[in-house]
Amino acid sequence: MDQYQGPRIQGRQLTARPSYFEQFAAKMRAAGQPELAIDIFHFYYDRLLAGATGYIDRREALPVRALPSYEELSKRYETAGADALDRTVILKLNGGLGTSMGMSGPKSLLPVKGELTFLDVIVRQTLHMRRTAGIRLPLVLMNSVSTRPATEAALARYSDFRQDIPVDFVQHWKPKIDKKTLQPAAWPADPEKEWCPPGHGDIYVSLITSGMLDAMLNAGYEYLFVSNSDNLGALLDTRILGYLAAERIPFLMEVANRTLADNKGGHLSVRPDGQLILRELSQCPPEEREMFQDINRYRYFNTNNLWLHLPTVYEVMRRRGGKLELPLIRNEKTVDPTDPESPRVYQLETAMGSAIALFEGAQALRVPRMRFVPVKKNNDLLVLWSDVYELTEECHLRLSPARHTYPLHRPPLVKLDDRYYGMIDDLRRRFPHGAPSLIECTSLTVEGDVRFGRNVAIRGAVRLVNDGAGPLVIEDGAVITDG
Repeated sequence: MDQYQGPRIQGRQLTARPSYFEQFAAKMRAAGQPELAIDIFHFYYDRLLAGATGYIDRREALPVRALPSYEELSKRYETAGADALDRTVILKLNGGLGTSMGMSGPKSLLPVKGELTFLDVIVRQTLHMRRTAGIRLPLVLMNSVSTRPATEAALARYSDFRQDIPVDFVQHWKPKIDKKTLQPAAWPADPEKEWCPPGHGDIYVSLITSGMLDAMLNAGYEYLFVSNSDNLGALLDTRILGYLAAERIPFLMEVANRTLADNKGGHLSVRPDGQLILRELSQCPPEEREMFQDINRYRYFNTNNLWLHLPTVYEVMRRRGGKLELPLIRNEKTVDPTDPESPRVYQLETAMGSAIALFEGAQALRVPRMRFVPVKKNNDLLVLWSDVYELTEECHLRLSPARHTYPLHRPPLVKLDDRYYGMIDDLRRRFPHGAPSLIECTSLTVEGDVRFGRNVAIRGAVRLVNDGAGPLVIEDGAVITDG
């Protein structure tokens, strides 16, 4: 194989554009952003000026043919994992406000099982493991400036939740870039909308600038398990931890088999030189979108569950001056997400999983689908609310043992009409008594305004359509079956 010469697609070179970086730097300094974050923004801004699109084409993103799987891991790794538990930290990405679901507060404070929120479930899982294993096991949150106050108030309700390192740190913010002028975007009606999060790839530099990485290492922690706070399937698993520790893996990404429901998510690829990489949909050239979504070609998607060896992270960051220079994700949006007529802007982002290409010896592990139970839309939330999932004594989420539908070990596929169910208040209004029973449901599609009574059961593959002007009401106790 020829020696790898680097990506062919970096974005076409444009006519030189003037740099307004000092305007951005002044704005970021005034907002209290650290110099390292400003330097990193400078790197990506310069790439934007040079015409970089962030695209990675099919010649640089080849299919991954095979990976080690969780089921193949020897049980001896569980012993190694148990030995490493007291040197492990759980980190949850907690910067999201759930605005796409109509929320104004932290998404992690949304009730998911009865009155328990995502955060309640995560804290109770952690406290249970501490008690039963006799370990420290800190829980750390990567908050945003918007999620921190409410999250701290929610944690204060747990008087027994104490640990030897801080409970959170705050990710950075970056200015949005006016697409026409490439200057800082201005929106006087709501200046907060002039800013955006830099993507979860910011985790690495935020660990440094916040002092959290030093705190973890100084307290004797070696391993970090990172996942999204809205993914209750992401449990700390001693077999995976033991695999990381025993095999001295510096960076491990959990991936799962792609289905049609995952065809737009970031997928694992391999470069011509054999190095694993992550490619997001926004990094795919438009003419290759159909190929990107081919689940038979690109078989594995990133669950965003990562395992890191902290001393290696520290050393890699030290060698690079705190700058990993992850692949660029250039997102084009409106400055005000609620106003489609507002000016177009660029948001420069990175993905934390893309660091798999920067750690020598990094690996990916195929894991069971149950380790990926995200809530991105109200479709997902309704399934969590239902009897399909239950919480164990350890506060672990699992599919109900009473569910025997085919395919086994899969929740039903739910599609709700975004016009009527897109926002959380809409969902509550149309399911005032909670979710219907979905324990025997394989799929549920709802089109139009349909309102559900108490103790409704859905069985098999059901499609409900209301073309009328008023709502269709499903009566209390109704049992709806396919056919």
